[in-house]
Amino acid sequence: MGILGLAVAAAIGIVGGVGGYTFIYAEGGSYLTDDPTACANCHVMQGHYDAWIKSSHKAVATCNDCHAPHGSIASKLWTKGINGFNHSLVFTTGRFHEPIRITAANRAVTEATCRDCHADVVHAIDASPGPSGALSCIRCHSGVGHMR
Repeated sequence: MGILGLAVAAAIGIVGGVGGYTFIYAEGGSYLTDDPTACANCHVMQGHYDAWIKSSHKAVATCNDCHAPHGSIASKLWTKGINGFNHSLVFTTGRFHEPIRITAANRAVTEATCRDCHADVVHAIDASPGPSGALSCIRCHSGVGHMR
């Protein structure tokens, strides 16, 4: 094995070792479940978890029910993967707004899941849209899933 082969092997070993350690340290396996306590692994999410415990949705929905797409398994895993990477990056670097804010992409996912679960009500509301078009569920009902 030449010097280039050793360098590649060392790089793979370092990335794999650091990645594996980070995955274990951050309890990465818990994010592969549907358990809401996994979302509170990071202190910045504890308030959201506590608010969910008090909400009306606690009896009918977990974090993934509202914050992951209801489409295919692939779209759900893609969203969870992107969010997992982004969360680990900002929490590791400390570059996040506190209180944490929902991104535009995640806002769209959450809006779509509201509309999916409450299709009968949304259909009736959308039948007569306001002057700016369709209404946003989470704009008017922002405290439903995370009661304040």
